[in-house]
Amino acid sequence: MINAIAIDDEPLPLEIIESFCDDLDFIDLKQTFTQSNKALAYLEANSIDLLFLDIQMPAVSGIDFYKGLKKDIPVIFTTAYKEYAIDGFDLNAVDYLLKPYSYDRFMIAVNKAKELYTLRNKDEIDTSNFLIVKAEYSSIKIFFDSIQFIESIGDYLKIYVEDKQPIVTRMSLKNVLEDLPKNFKRIHRSFVVPLERVEVYRNKKVLIAGHEIPVGTTYQKEFKKLFKD
Repeated sequence: MINAIAIDDEPLPLEIIESFCDDLDFIDLKQTFTQSNKALAYLEANSIDLLFLDIQMPAVSGIDFYKGLKKDIPVIFTTAYKEYAIDGFDLNAVDYLLKPYSYDRFMIAVNKAKELYTLRNKDEIDTSNFLIVKAEYSSIKIFFDSIQFIESIGDYLKIYVEDKQPIVTRMSLKNVLEDLPKNFKRIHRSFVVPLERVEVYRNKKVLIAGHEIPVGTTYQKEFKKLFKD
């Protein structure tokens, strides 16, 4: 069961979400809030799996509210203004619902949330050999042994995968390293590589699948040792 809350400064959109959720057997809408400060207090005291969040609110925008959360909670943004869609994309939102939305469109959004919840919480799934990232309003499974290297570009990562187009996700190298096996090493402030993929090392660069990747000065000594070993 997905525990959810909804936040909107207008009661009617909250009533619609509540009505839609009442028809579902996999979402438990715990609370609805018209005031963001009360919602924040609830989130700090309770474990929530999904957030329905309006963007255009008087006290604080939904975008700023979400950026300020200390917990990583999947979010479905709801708004009457389509120009905010890019902001939802930048925050790796599960989906973006443009008001007024239909029940069928709502179902598309919550089924995406259900898929993400299942991937995160299903005990029988062996998560030791893959990474889950959010990209283009989808949850994507990437097997570790398919990753050629990872490049940091601003607030985003570009994950180069064998036989596929690179996958772009909003994430830091520091955070992704926490989820990767020990054979993945940072060799530059902007690059992480799996050691077994390195084909050649020369002139402070490595070659992986036709790509030349620089080895940063501060990483050279450690990398040389690892490469020789």
